[in-house]
Amino acid sequence: MSRRLLAYFLLDTSGSMNGEPIQALNNGFNGLISMLRADPQAMDSLHLSVITFDRDVKNIIPLTDLASFYPMEITCPDSGPTHTGAALEMVSELVQREIVKESADAKGDWQPLLFIFTDGKPSDIQKYRQMIPVIRGLEFGAIVGCAAGPKADEQFLKELTDHVVKLDTTDAITLSSFFKWVSSSITQGEQSQNTGENITLPPPPSELNIII
Repeated sequence: MSRRLLAYFLLDTSGSMNGEPIQALNNGFNGLISMLRADPQAMDSLHLSVITFDRDVKNIIPLTDLASFYPMEITCPDSGPTHTGAALEMVSELVQREIVKESADAKGDWQPLLFIFTDGKPSDIQKYRQMIPVIRGLEFGAIVGCAAGPKADEQFLKELTDHVVKLDTTDAITLSSFFKWVSSSITQGEQSQNTGENITLPPPPSELNIII
């Protein structure tokens, strides 16, 4: 079996994402899939899993290889909390179950990638902070947090990872540019791991006022 690169996406679908933001998220994510499909290496090794979190946490797209991946429309409730901690708990369970470790017979999967997108802050702060050392212990190749929109609090994401980007808005143009950068990050992650180097993320596009 060829080595896989597993990429997990945690997407905030709390009530504040209702309307234009959730439409922009859908468009941006679908654009990401199209860009990745143009990369032969991604088509060969990339597997994606999508988890949405609001008052409920759902693995709406279980781990799927890129060639078989067909995005479904992501929806959100009219209102409700942001259970980011519960989302981290789910991803930790999935990674521990799904990743193939190196053995005498196989090289195992590459280090997985984790992308977290939110327009607010965790409603379950205690659980969120409990999960931080668990997630760090899973040895992700990279964890990228995105705080999008004026109400997003990037400080919580900074507790989890050094790779945090801040988007001023959640409109279609901004999210499209963000997901283009995510595509570049995944491609660079594949190339880095193929050569045995540590993953270095590409610089984010300056026109978005993204702050690392």
